[in-house]
Amino acid sequence: MAEATRERKLPVDDKVHTWPHLVRMEFLVALFILGALTLWALTVDAPLEEAANPTRTPNPSKAPWYFLGLQEMLVYFDPWNAGVVLPSLIIVGLMVIPYIDINPKGNGYYCFKDRKWEILTFFFGFHILWITMIIIGTFFRGPGWNLFWPWQKWDLHKVVALTNVDLPYLVGFRDYWWSAMFSLVMIGAYFVVTIALFYLFVLKVKGKDFIERWGMVRFSITAALIAIMLSLPAKMALRLLFNVKYVLVTPWINI
Repeated sequence: MAEATRERKLPVDDKVHTWPHLVRMEFLVALFILGALTLWALTVDAPLEEAANPTRTPNPSKAPWYFLGLQEMLVYFDPWNAGVVLPSLIIVGLMVIPYIDINPKGNGYYCFKDRKWEILTFFFGFHILWITMIIIGTFFRGPGWNLFWPWQKWDLHKVVALTNVDLPYLVGFRDYWWSAMFSLVMIGAYFVVTIALFYLFVLKVKGKDFIERWGMVRFSITAALIAIMLSLPAKMALRLLFNVKYVLVTPWINI
């Protein structure tokens, strides 16, 4: 009886060593991925093409796979925004993570439960948005940057009749100044609504005490980055469903 009581009082070691438990799993996953890539390389035909000809532009002309996300974003955003502004904001957002994250849990060990929303946010931004852009550009874009299913044969002469319009024109505005004012109001309303919904979400999930400890500056930066991140699927929906090219059109900047 005494021995049983003493055994129950012994501290329980809930830590798992990296070796061999984590390394073994990572090694097995690496073997699986290597096997899958080997089978893919054996079944997919990727012949070397002729030498580059400066007088003939290939159709479609695709960037390397790691830049296809940016090339796909050019369909939905102005080149300045897709090629400079948004990539810069992605880099800045990754840089400020250590300064806006006040959750002390999960540092130095792997735990999804303690950092569930942080991990899901990164997963959505990287895997759902960025990787999806690369997949669309790689497997679903053909000649003329038209959409093709992977099993469809590319038609070099395919022409898709699209009537691209700006959002103010779509809702009936024809005057330039009224259109610009409407666009600014819509952009402002989008940020206000998105940030308000994000505040209510954090208040429900984390509580008021967390928001007070987080501070207004950290919250504002995080909310702005979240709103900008969500603008990508929002603009994709406007483009694919309503052929909206720009939300705001000015001589200096287009959004």
